[in-house]
Amino acid sequence: MANTTRNDQSTHIAESDAFKAIVDRIADAAPAINEQRQIPDDIINAMVDQDLLRLLVPKSLGGGEVDFLDYLAVTQAIAHADGSTAWCFNQNNVLGTNASLMPEALAKEIWIDGRAIVCNGPPQNVVITPVSDGYTVTGRWNFSSGSRHANWVSAAGRLENGDTLLMMIPTAQVEFIDVWHVSGLRGTGSFSFEASNLHVPAERAFVEAQTARDPGPLYKIPRSLLFASGFASVGLGVARAGLDTAIDLSLAKTPQEQIKLKDQAVTQGQIGHAEAHWASANAYLQATAGTLWANITAGLPLTTHDRIHLRLASTHAIREAVVVVDLAYTIGGASSIFESHPIQRRFQDAHAITQQIQGRLEHYETAGQFILGLEPQGRMF
Repeated sequence: MANTTRNDQSTHIAESDAFKAIVDRIADAAPAINEQRQIPDDIINAMVDQDLLRLLVPKSLGGGEVDFLDYLAVTQAIAHADGSTAWCFNQNNVLGTNASLMPEALAKEIWIDGRAIVCNGPPQNVVITPVSDGYTVTGRWNFSSGSRHANWVSAAGRLENGDTLLMMIPTAQVEFIDVWHVSGLRGTGSFSFEASNLHVPAERAFVEAQTARDPGPLYKIPRSLLFASGFASVGLGVARAGLDTAIDLSLAKTPQEQIKLKDQAVTQGQIGHAEAHWASANAYLQATAGTLWANITAGLPLTTHDRIHLRLASTHAIREAVVVVDLAYTIGGASSIFESHPIQRRFQDAHAITQQIQGRLEHYETAGQFILGLEPQGRMF
């Protein structure tokens, strides 16, 4: 691998030999993950054994409750190996923060099991009917990332009074629908799931608390921003891997012109531009996340300024990741068009990330409104 600028954020997790071994296994399995549209059980089991899927679960439930900046660095490292695995990693970990927002008895039922894996998805045509001992629910939920290795679903639906009810349901009680025939993030296995007149006991349904039960600074960060910054780290990891591959290719490939790519001025310029795009986006995300985290850990209130700028930095990182992989794709020439080539996979994954809600261009408008002294209209900051 080329000796290029890397994220210099060090963590005890990312520096451990056990973590590096898992990342290597993920990288080796990446083509199969993409082809089979799921993460192999042996890799999931290895991640579970190292508690990597409960890093944001409160310590009161045996979770990691790790440092926010450490978490983003670990997410990026996994994404460098495989985007789909990192996407599922972030999705499940952020859902783990729900443990501090639901009734404690339910949180214990789910997360006291070290192998608990939760998936969810936006609701569609969900009808919830209260009954004497709980609820009856019928509906469909889409984009359920990690559905093929989850054992719980978090299913949301609206009650008549306007409250959003979250229902924790064992995966065996819902029907998964394979709709995930896509070109990017294929390995996430983001199936839909359905329920029909399913009874959900009252103790497994709740309206999310407004204040986290656990006092740690991690639970003062809105879940929307944990998703945003985590998926931005996925985008940056994918883009870094694509650029590293393009650098390696440039050092080795001699196209039909009989001049190595590394000796061509066009390639040199493209590498320089890609490096600048990646490094600046990464630095912006690190800086805004670092400021927000420092303020929270110092006991300061979370400000709109910090929230807006972390949202902006996250969206920008996702969009800049595409600029980087597009340059890598161009550098690779005809090699990049083959499904089996690593640049092709990173190209598809990065573009898929921009189509998710965290990469929407409207987040720039929300930031612009705030910077101009207007009331920001976005709902996800």
